[in-house]
Amino acid sequence: MIRINLDVMLAKRKMSLTELSERVGITMANLSVLKTGKAKAIRFTTLDALCRTLDCQPGDILEYVSDGQC
Repeated sequence: MIRINLDVMLAKRKMSLTELSERVGITMANLSVLKTGKAKAIRFTTLDALCRTLDCQPGDILEYVSDGQC
């Protein structure tokens, strides 16, 4: 499965979800779905905007975890 580490990156950057939402132009609801891991997909444009805003790589946000490590 793919784990979303958005909360980790927000903490590292000392940024709130609200601030990220304003900077990236994504609704709080959509970021919340992503942050909680309930998202089924993510657009490359969204991932690009998140990485640009958080100054990170896609691998900092997305992590593959085998089913035994969940």
